[in-house]
Amino acid sequence: MNAMTAPVLPSWRLTDLRPTPDDIVGDTLAGLSATPKRLPSKYFYDARGSQLFERITRQPEYYVTRVELELLEQRLPEIAQTIGADVHVVEYGSGSGRKTRLLLDALTRPVAYTPVEISRTTVIESTARLAEEFPRIEMLPVCADFTKPVPLPEPLHDAQRTLVFFPGSTLGNFSDEGAVELLAAMRETMGPNGQALVGIDLDKDPSLVEAAYNDAAGVTAAFTLNLLTRLNREIGSDFDLDGFRHRAVYARDRGRIETDLVSLRAQTVHVAGRAFEFEADESMRVEISCKYEDAPFAELAARAGLRVIDGWNDSRNWFGLRLLQP
Repeated sequence: MNAMTAPVLPSWRLTDLRPTPDDIVGDTLAGLSATPKRLPSKYFYDARGSQLFERITRQPEYYVTRVELELLEQRLPEIAQTIGADVHVVEYGSGSGRKTRLLLDALTRPVAYTPVEISRTTVIESTARLAEEFPRIEMLPVCADFTKPVPLPEPLHDAQRTLVFFPGSTLGNFSDEGAVELLAAMRETMGPNGQALVGIDLDKDPSLVEAAYNDAAGVTAAFTLNLLTRLNREIGSDFDLDGFRHRAVYARDRGRIETDLVSLRAQTVHVAGRAFEFEADESMRVEISCKYEDAPFAELAARAGLRVIDGWNDSRNWFGLRLLQP
């Protein structure tokens, strides 16, 4: 192989801490043993799941990504000025990097970028694209489950502070207790001088919210059922994909979308040598998505040792970005 055909090595290094099959088995057994049954939504995002989620964000009913992108485009100069220069950006659940591109472009002299993403394929593809667009920013991707403490790679150049970027509405996928734990982990990651820019989906018309999680094209249903496909492939379970259906309902009294897989008949599912019985119409919780108001969100942040120091909403108050610091 000559110099003309030698492969170009990426200008970044990957830290691979993705969950092992034993991790997935343990989480699945714990969820199926609970009452009511549940499965962890973090395992939605294999390569296929990540592709389906990107399709969800482009469905006409799914306002979340569209509205947040509009908000970022309109307010990022102000947000970047508030954050300041020379930061190390750490993004949880980076996905395709569409929002990341806007943020990195707006910030003054960002030192490094660390996406923390559970899908290895997604984080590699996204980082490769961003490395080409931002050659002066050190790329330090981490493949890991960000719901657990993640050791961050050290950038070559010192940053003024760490900025945790958590866009979208992923925080809403956690119970209040889980959200407090995650925000506390963010506080630890960012350090005493750090900040977090967090996206929150705001409470609004239930019909608008419910439609976003039940798109007419059925992409969200395919995304939800893909979780069972992944478990069958990776841990040898025997979920019958034709035996379950997707259901998402806005429980406004609890301020959240509740997404279940509902068993269409009485059936038995086997995982790691154990049998789990499902009755007809029995539901298995696979995701929640909380919709926030400002006072309850500020209380959550306070329980994690954080305070809201600034915030921005879109013109209809459908979606917000909140800047937090210890």
